[in-house]
Amino acid sequence: MSELRFPINEDDHIVGPEDAPVTLVEYGDYQCPHCQAAWPQVEAVLKRSKSVLRYAYRHFPISSIHPIAKPAAETAEFAGAHGLFWQTHSVIYANGLQLSGSTLAAIVSRLGLDVADLQNALDQGIYARKVEFDLTSGIRSGVNGTPCFFVNGKRHDSGYDAMSLSRAIDAARRDVMPDLAKIPVR
Repeated sequence: MSELRFPINEDDHIVGPEDAPVTLVEYGDYQCPHCQAAWPQVEAVLKRSKSVLRYAYRHFPISSIHPIAKPAAETAEFAGAHGLFWQTHSVIYANGLQLSGSTLAAIVSRLGLDVADLQNALDQGIYARKVEFDLTSGIRSGVNGTPCFFVNGKRHDSGYDAMSLSRAIDAARRDVMPDLAKIPVR
């Protein structure tokens, strides 16, 4: 079983309590239809497990088959620099089937960000290094496709539906907090 080689750090996009007993890390590709299907499942899990779960998203653009995935990741990072990562993340996934440069520009514009600034950031590769670091960390952790999840540092090789993810999170919570195993997650 693969293990997460790069722990969560201040450069990651994280939701949930810092002291949560369970950490879920996802490596995703914005143009991947499986990742697009997984995001609503992750949102459901986050809602259900918000008191015990910390979630981090990392980019894993498979550019050889998804040519817009890397610019989409850089766009999310651009928005993140303006405090709008999660809003952009959700909108990109919601528009995944029709992703294009003009779609990314429209998303940024709708969020009140300057499209010319985005284009400049893409042209100069300002956020490329972060995206490439995520990709490399995924490769070194054994990621070979998307979406790929790690629960408390261990690769989750079951489904990415809400039920499968919830089961893995509950099992990890029981491992970390055996005395609380019988208390339902709220």
